[in-house]
Amino acid sequence: CFYQLFFIIMHCLCLFSFADCPILFSPVDVVVEYGDSFSVNCSSTDKTHQFGLSWEGYDTMENTEEIFRSVDVMDWEMKLTCYMYSNETQCSQNLPVTIYKTPDSVSISIVDHSGPMIEGKQYELQCDVHDVAPVQDLTVKWYKGQTLLNQTTFTEDSKTPVNETTTLLIRPDRADDGAQYRCEAELELGAEGPQYPIKSLEPLSAEVHYKPKHFNSTETIIKNDEVTLNCTVKAKPAPTYTWHSEHLKEEISFSVLQSSTLSPGNYTCTTTNSLGSDSKVFIIKSTGQF
Repeated sequence: CFYQLFFIIMHCLCLFSFADCPILFSPVDVVVEYGDSFSVNCSSTDKTHQFGLSWEGYDTMENTEEIFRSVDVMDWEMKLTCYMYSNETQCSQNLPVTIYKTPDSVSISIVDHSGPMIEGKQYELQCDVHDVAPVQDLTVKWYKGQTLLNQTTFTEDSKTPVNETTTLLIRPDRADDGAQYRCEAELELGAEGPQYPIKSLEPLSAEVHYKPKHFNSTETIIKNDEVTLNCTVKAKPAPTYTWHSEHLKEEISFSVLQSSTLSPGNYTCTTTNSLGSDSKVFIIKSTGQF
């Protein structure tokens, strides 16, 4: 009867100010992985009278000044409450408990696309985080190499594990060919939580195709004993080369012309691949033209 009366009194004290309740927790809050256990001590600053303390749903009240408990975390909705009863004070406090679960997996993909990306076009990257809690403490970070591109947090409030998806829009250029994109899922739970991010299992290696593009459209060369016209340019897929000039008697498909017999004049090199073409004009002048 005493225990029943005690718990009835405790549950009726919902208007009692926690600031006036001398209950102390050690530790003051708990961050624990689901399936693990933790230990906590409940005591009081009030040593004047004997009082009773109890963990709601675990033990009955005890006539003692403190209670030490080891608790197995098997319930996502776990609520631990310490009750106190003395001649002068009747109150209770809940122990702040954060239960977490690191993701089973983190994966990155390109939405509705396969094969190489094309320079200048927009693509959507997707990061899938599977079975993580609590989602309100989750941050997903996007990286290209070691450079942080963006990060996403979540506003929904859920204690149990969920799956989350976040996306990132990119517009790659030729410098991004071979770049490594990845996403990381990080639970920000303070010093007591996990201190490492969960990375995507495999980064996404970007293959970017781009058309030929010369650094400049013309180049003037003074004719010496031997002249070299270098039309080599980066492009993907690999380009082909064609040369045009009134001084050339046959079709040439090399990227470099090297000869001592090239006459002064204009030589146009056109570089082509499946994405486009670009031309450059080499102007050969003799020393007497200056």
